[in-house]
Amino acid sequence: MGLTSGCPAFWRTFDLMKRSFIALLISLSVSLPGWSQQFPGSTQVPGSFGGRQSMPTSTTGTNGIDDSTKVIYGPKSTRYVLEDDVFNNRRKLYTLDTTMDEVHRFTYVQRSQNTYQDLGALGTPMRPVFLQVPQQLGAQSGYYVFSPYAYQTMDVRYYDTKSPFTDMYIALGGNNQNILRFDMAQNINPRWNVGFDVQRFTSQKQFGTSGNTDPYKLLAQNWGVQLHTNYRSKNDKYILLAHFINMNHSLDEQGGVLPGETASGVPILYNYTGDARLRSGSTSLQGPHGWEIRNNSHIYHQYILDKGFQLYHKFDYQVQKNFYQDDTLRLNLTDAGLTTDVRKFYPTILGDTSRLEQHARFRLFENQFGIKGISQYKGASFNYRAYLRVRNYRQTSLYNTSRTNYSEYGTTRTETFVGGWLGYYFPDSLSRLTAEAELGAGGSYRIQGQVESKFLTAGGSYVNVEPTLLQERFQSKVYLWPDATRGLEPLSKRNYLHAYGKLNVGYRKLRIQPSLDYYLVKNYVYFDTAGVVQQEKSPISIIRPGLGYHLQLGKFLVAGQAYYTAKEGPDVIRMPPFFMNTRIQYEFLYAKVLYIQTGIDLHYKSPYYGDAYMPLTQQYHIQNRQKVEGYVLADLYANLRINRTRLFIKLTHANQGLITPGYYVAPDFLPMRRGFAFGVDWYLFD
Repeated sequence: MGLTSGCPAFWRTFDLMKRSFIALLISLSVSLPGWSQQFPGSTQVPGSFGGRQSMPTSTTGTNGIDDSTKVIYGPKSTRYVLEDDVFNNRRKLYTLDTTMDEVHRFTYVQRSQNTYQDLGALGTPMRPVFLQVPQQLGAQSGYYVFSPYAYQTMDVRYYDTKSPFTDMYIALGGNNQNILRFDMAQNINPRWNVGFDVQRFTSQKQFGTSGNTDPYKLLAQNWGVQLHTNYRSKNDKYILLAHFINMNHSLDEQGGVLPGETASGVPILYNYTGDARLRSGSTSLQGPHGWEIRNNSHIYHQYILDKGFQLYHKFDYQVQKNFYQDDTLRLNLTDAGLTTDVRKFYPTILGDTSRLEQHARFRLFENQFGIKGISQYKGASFNYRAYLRVRNYRQTSLYNTSRTNYSEYGTTRTETFVGGWLGYYFPDSLSRLTAEAELGAGGSYRIQGQVESKFLTAGGSYVNVEPTLLQERFQSKVYLWPDATRGLEPLSKRNYLHAYGKLNVGYRKLRIQPSLDYYLVKNYVYFDTAGVVQQEKSPISIIRPGLGYHLQLGKFLVAGQAYYTAKEGPDVIRMPPFFMNTRIQYEFLYAKVLYIQTGIDLHYKSPYYGDAYMPLTQQYHIQNRQKVEGYVLADLYANLRINRTRLFIKLTHANQGLITPGYYVAPDFLPMRRGFAFGVDWYLFD
């Protein structure tokens, strides 16, 4: 059952939680009259509140004991490590985030600083706004639009807790968008910790529904589970990090909203009460819907023979299942009662038109064996790594040729890669130089390097990588590639050159970060206006200057970032020319215990032909018929903190209808309407 506003049991539970929380605030106000810690002044990456994508703050450690030698369990006694730091021999411990900055950004799009785009509602398919360079060699499944909703391997926190630790989080996002999360970790002994994280979120349709009585009013539903453990030997020579991740995500596909008109015949462009382009034809039948299940088992362990010579092994077993079904295919092809073909969604159908069904299953075994080590000389450090990586995978797909008959095809391969990594850490402990190279047996390769210092981060990479398995081959009653009409020549490897640099400059209360990114892309693979895979052989160059800014004047803060993007070459990569985020905030202390930040979040993308979404292939594709964005989105918020508990209240899309009647976030998809959101994040340490 989803978290819905129409559920009496849900609201009784919420009312009980609310009363308990008010009682907590009162008790804290009485018991902590002298607590006067100052506001945190750091700026966080989105995701630190209710998410898993934060940039944590490291610490050199604490004994968790006050002046009276009484043990105090709290954020400083509960610490964790990340696999990337262990892997790179960086001795870092992170404490829990208790700051308030950006806690109001509870949606996945907002956590990414709006650099991802969805279809307007929580749980809908997501895509990056800007070009992304592949970070790993080897063919991938190609199904990625629900990936941001899953727990991520490199974000798993491996805890060392002095007491049982629990994090309870709930966000009532307005317009029936709700998130619930529960995390727990506990030490079995001083060297072994186990824990789990569970999340559940739901959202409801905002168009194309009959209301609360509609049995299919839920739009998206997500269950996520993460089990994790870490162990180290008495002499710290052996370290084990392991986790299991599961995601079960389902979505009712709507295809966008149809424009309407008033009784007097005036067009309604932004029609929140309109019908969906994809529909079931009856409120008693489920319409087109998709589903994704992911399971990922991951193990990292290492043994230290000597600081300069360490053995390590990584193991991954991944299973990804994707499904799409439309039992009213004939209805969604066209509507004979309309003078125009406005409802037509699928381009063409081959054969029977009563049902459309598609299954895909991707299975991967991956092992990485390597040696690594670190040495020090006169305050500087040298780090190295060499490895062999082997991937065994199979992707099978099944599609219906009629209502009851099916056809199946698959791809099975083994890939082998060798690689090396070098790092030099300067004596000032703030600067480092790294370089990495990886080569695949099939001719793919990746080369990258980076220099980091207090004032400058710069680097570059060159990647020659395979197309995804879905791009290589797809068969269905709608799409078929490769075939004689679209060309039988296999896709070439994709080439990405990326050079970048960023300065960090501060003057008194002002900190600015000018940046520059340059991309040169060849053999780019994309999906055309009909949703068919294509490869562009001509080079495409992209340049993106940017500016991050942070100005603190007493209790006032203005912070954000802006980008300008220009490109040359074939117009097959669509990005907004101008992109801007701005946060204007005021913070103060109330009654000596309640810390408050209140302000406004502004976001803007200039108008552009943003990509459309095809649910059958679960891919975004280019389109030329409708511009999206071109609208300043404003959210009003207040973040609060008392002791270890953080809250937010928020008025989302506060400026709806004030300047222009609306806008589209993707072709035919409207943003979420104005709504009131509320959230609580509660840490418990015993």
